Amino acid sequence: MASLRSPSSPSDGYKRFSDDFANSSINNYGSNVTNSRTGDGGGDTNTLDMGSRSSLHTGLQMSEDEHWEMNYHEAAIYLEEGLNNEKFDSHPSSPEELPAYLRVHNPWYHGLDLLASLVLILLAFTEDPAVPAFELPVWAHGTIELLALTVIGIELHLKLKWIGWGTIFKHKRTMIKGLTLLIMLLEAVVVLCRQSSHFRVTRALRPIFLVDTRHCGGVRRFIRQILQSLPPILDMLGLLMFFVATYSLLGYYLFSEHIDNGHFRTLSDSFVSMFVLLTTANFPDVMMPSYAKSKWYAVFFILYIITVLYVLMNLMLAVVYETFTRIEREKCRALLLHRRGAARRAFRLLVSRRAPHAVKLRHFVGLIRHYAPHYSGLDVYLMFKQLNQSTTGGLSRTEFANVYEVFALRWAPQTSRAPWYAESPLEPLGRAAAVIVYRPYFEYVIYALIIGNGLAMVLRVLEAAGDLQDSARLLCASWDTWLFLTLFLIEAGLRIMASGLSAYLESGWNVFDLSVTLLALMGAVLLTIAPKLFIVVMFRPLRLMRLYKLKKRYRDVFGTLVLLSPLMSSAGCVMLVMYYFFAIIGMELFAGYNLRNCCINTTVEDFYKYSENSSTPLGYYYLNNFENILTSGVTLFELTVVNNWFILMNAFASVAGQLSRLYFMVFYLFTMVVLTIVVASVLEAFRFRIQYKRSTTKRDEEKLLHEEVHTSWEEAQRIGATGDLAEQLRTYLPPGIDVTFIGTRPRTKEVLQRRMYQTEIQKWLAEEDENDELQPSTTVTSSEDPLSPPLIQQPDGDNHHIRSGYQL
Repeated sequence: MASLRSPSSPSDGYKRFSDDFANSSINNYGSNVTNSRTGDGGGDTNTLDMGSRSSLHTGLQMSEDEHWEMNYHEAAIYLEEGLNNEKFDSHPSSPEELPAYLRVHNPWYHGLDLLASLVLILLAFTEDPAVPAFELPVWAHGTIELLALTVIGIELHLKLKWIGWGTIFKHKRTMIKGLTLLIMLLEAVVVLCRQSSHFRVTRALRPIFLVDTRHCGGVRRFIRQILQSLPPILDMLGLLMFFVATYSLLGYYLFSEHIDNGHFRTLSDSFVSMFVLLTTANFPDVMMPSYAKSKWYAVFFILYIITVLYVLMNLMLAVVYETFTRIEREKCRALLLHRRGAARRAFRLLVSRRAPHAVKLRHFVGLIRHYAPHYSGLDVYLMFKQLNQSTTGGLSRTEFANVYEVFALRWAPQTSRAPWYAESPLEPLGRAAAVIVYRPYFEYVIYALIIGNGLAMVLRVLEAAGDLQDSARLLCASWDTWLFLTLFLIEAGLRIMASGLSAYLESGWNVFDLSVTLLALMGAVLLTIAPKLFIVVMFRPLRLMRLYKLKKRYRDVFGTLVLLSPLMSSAGCVMLVMYYFFAIIGMELFAGYNLRNCCINTTVEDFYKYSENSSTPLGYYYLNNFENILTSGVTLFELTVVNNWFILMNAFASVAGQLSRLYFMVFYLFTMVVLTIVVASVLEAFRFRIQYKRSTTKRDEEKLLHEEVHTSWEEAQRIGATGDLAEQLRTYLPPGIDVTFIGTRPRTKEVLQRRMYQTEIQKWLAEEDENDELQPSTTVTSSEDPLSPPLIQQPDGDNHHIRSGYQL
């Protein structure tokens, strides 16, 4: 489909508007607006039809057409700020601020910013202590660091050019990023001048730059949810630490005189032992020496475990879950109202004086030309029609507020829903495949084949083989493997012939089936060529996962995983950022310590015994160190699992001092907080899906995910489709024929939330409308420019400056 953008218009927004400022006339960018026009509804020519004026025109002499283009562009910026959840106080308010804004919001610059941030992260592999394979001289990694920081500094400088130094204090993330950048620039210069690295724990702050990039919005939202969930977590941690300290004190007085129990010799030893016991990593080792003295001492440890682990820890999860659920609903509300506020600001810039309460089609076209230039004229017209439920030919403020909902729709004529093979040479094959696939027994046959494939694998596993190569070949490259893979490929071919490739790939299960079949086929070929490539034996059993679709509980689990995939990716990034942070600190603190044969005369001595000739399995614990970023990551993962984590902590306490225990304890608390929130998010998503399935029928979901628009060529002309838009619509709207188009939106959690929270959404919108009506304001008329619209002046106590085109 053709784009709405004029062929003569440059593709870069900044260049386009720079050319507008330099020229005395505008090319209209495919719009139907001229300097002498009749307006929205006809009338006298040379009538200035401007409504609200864009704040980006200040101080510039422009024609009305140029002002409209400015309005379209600023309205598009408002919608982008609403979509990205950006604060409106960073909105560009003058022509001088616009170039910097457009540069920073350019997709190419977003990619460059992401690249610079990733380079900074990866420098940890090359700096001392470096991974041997990636080590670079100081001048090399220092220069790379300085260049990456310069790129990030340019982005920050451009951002400050439009938000201003006064506004930066309201943007805490920008302020933190600026301070971190300044510190790292100074340190990078010092490293280059000295040609040697120094104690640089601030390297742990490098992920700040990555998190602040446009591509990591989901990560920032997850971190924000963690921070919002912290108050109840800290409350429960305070209660938890109270019981740990109380039991530690009691344990000291009960067991410090037991010579065989070295876990309670001092108060600090007692506290560390009870803190570790919170994770059950040293249970029952810490109990057994005292248990040998008296069986009644077991009551102390049992009561402690029940109190802190089974009661308080589960209460913490319950509190975090309740808080997370409330935050999730509040996030939905805040995002909805923020986007509604952005739509209202855009609406004020798109109405004209002749139609002050409605956005006409040509102004909507102008908006989309700047907001989403990749949309075709048909897409824009259908979006306008879908929004215009009142069929008045203009979008009211209430209708325009739903503009974000139509951006996700993908339109297709209703006739395209006919079988893909209709009126094609493959129609006989397609019809035959459809008859086979849509038979009730077809699915049962496929499940029987999958079960047969599983039984064949079991028989191959039980079959005796000469060696590993023969066993792997029998399991994944024997004749039965080729038979079942051929049948599965025939199944995929029949489904594709029956529904078409695009419809086939819309099903996640179909994509899974085809993927694992092709992987198993590739594995069979590789095992035939390279018999020692044992890793491919995992591909054939994956097809058995299709059987889990038969049970509803498993379908709910897999459906929850699909809903959780964006959140889980964000949570994974947060975990990696946390690992990077603690790995850098661990390398700075502990990289110089050798754990071989350390910890003499301690309880963990046996775990670190090392001999070049022989070593016991326990003696390999010396490998858990912080000699480089990769080894540090493995060590931190072992600490996350918490099995025997106190052995690592005690070893570093022995060689680096007792205060080093704080590092390991703080890391455990951080991981516990993050993982607790991850568990709460999984529970919330599962509960949300179950409630959604119970309250929504298939028909309701079909209505939610699909929209119908009925239109005709005559209606498009009546609404105002002229010029280039009319030429594009003529192809799809034959005169005298009504055409139906189907709009499909993706099945995301955000879409499903609108269904689940529809009662709350109506309440939120009603409250906002009520507050908006009660908000006092003073209308001021500019005497300097007779064309300027009414300006909204905020009452005392809010902002004291006046900005045009800023409020409805």
